[in-house]
Amino acid sequence: MNPVRQTTKPQPAKRPGRPRTSSLTRQEQLRVAKRAQRARAKAQGAETVELRLDHELATMLKAALLTRTFKQDFNAFLANVVVDLNEYPALRDIAWNRRDRWVPAEEAMALYERNWRFVDTEKLQPTEAQLIANLATRFGNGVLNV
Repeated sequence: MNPVRQTTKPQPAKRPGRPRTSSLTRQEQLRVAKRAQRARAKAQGAETVELRLDHELATMLKAALLTRTFKQDFNAFLANVVVDLNEYPALRDIAWNRRDRWVPAEEAMALYERNWRFVDTEKLQPTEAQLIANLATRFGNGVLNV
């Protein structure tokens, strides 16, 4: 009988790597870490908003995010573009059927013009009167069509 000769291939040397500290795969560890990161951000009051922008705008936004005054500038921009219904009682009253707290400024102007007969001008707060004047200047060429 011819003995079968078994040859063993030399095993490649194991590459030194990170010691395994979890029974989870690397992909599962990343998924768990991302979930925990999102939970921490949510607990701090942060929320993720997805934007679809063309490449040039996205690049500009990334550069703007690096500036120190980005938050203040962005807050000023938003204050100029949207109006908080909770801050203005007369506007809140004429927008009673809206669920959202924020209304685009141009839409707020249209609400005032359409529903001016329901606005009690004697009870109008100075901040709201200033808002109406600003909206009329921006969107109505200084005129409120009532």
